[in-house]
Amino acid sequence: MNWTLADIETFLAVMETGSVSAAGARLRLSKSVVSKRIAEFEAALGTALFLRSAGRITATDAAQELAERLRPALATLVAATESAASGALRGRLAIAAPMSFGIRHLGPVVAGFARAHPGLEIVLNYDDQHIDLARAGFDVALRIGRLRDSTLMARRLCEDPRAIVASPDYLARMGTPATAADLSAHEAITYLNTRPGEAWELGPGVPPPRPARVAANNGEAMRDMAIAGLGLALLPSFIVHDALADGRLVAVLPGLAPPPLPISAVWPPIRPMPRKLRLFVDHLVATIGEHPPWLPRG
Repeated sequence: MNWTLADIETFLAVMETGSVSAAGARLRLSKSVVSKRIAEFEAALGTALFLRSAGRITATDAAQELAERLRPALATLVAATESAASGALRGRLAIAAPMSFGIRHLGPVVAGFARAHPGLEIVLNYDDQHIDLARAGFDVALRIGRLRDSTLMARRLCEDPRAIVASPDYLARMGTPATAADLSAHEAITYLNTRPGEAWELGPGVPPPRPARVAANNGEAMRDMAIAGLGLALLPSFIVHDALADGRLVAVLPGLAPPPLPISAVWPPIRPMPRKLRLFVDHLVATIGEHPPWLPRG
């Protein structure tokens, strides 16, 4: 049985990306090289890992089982090697983050890290849906809110206050809620990635607003709907701070806002922790954790 680490990396890249072409793009290899490595790996193992039909490939049950065992083993091997290395960072760092936070605040942070480490390849992916980091090939992710996956390692960076907001036009038309009980007479723009009752946790006996006729799966879209006067919205400060500062939005019942949202860095439980990952998490703490740039100082 003759196989190489390159064969394993290629196999896992195909499993994670779902195609030979995408795996080749990730590894910077031609399709023919990826196909050759997969064929040689199958020959070495004596079993078919993929079913091929009309230019498409489908992983077999054997491939699924093998990938589940190889992912942590390869990650541990890479981490051990990188932790012993000194000097300039090398290799690849894949980062996942929520769309709005990434676009508004993370880009410059990652750019600063990339400038400091010119030998490191960085992949940055924005998506509001939580993904399986190990299965998708990500080294680290930023998560906003309570952490649900207890298998991940985590480091809290900061906490971000939330605010109930509305446009001056909406409040002029519909009235400004004076008490918590007034909320039930208003409509709230719905966030599709969570249950309405989960988002509007304002305390015992506090009725949430009615769902508005508009809903979105992205916080910036919700902010824009609120600015247009289509209802109340409950949003984190990192999305609405500028609209509150320039008057496009107004804070409603500021004393009633729910607890702040924790913002955390999370990563698969790899020991030892790769040096590139440790330095990147430290960079996040230094640039975001010490004082979130979107919050007023003082």
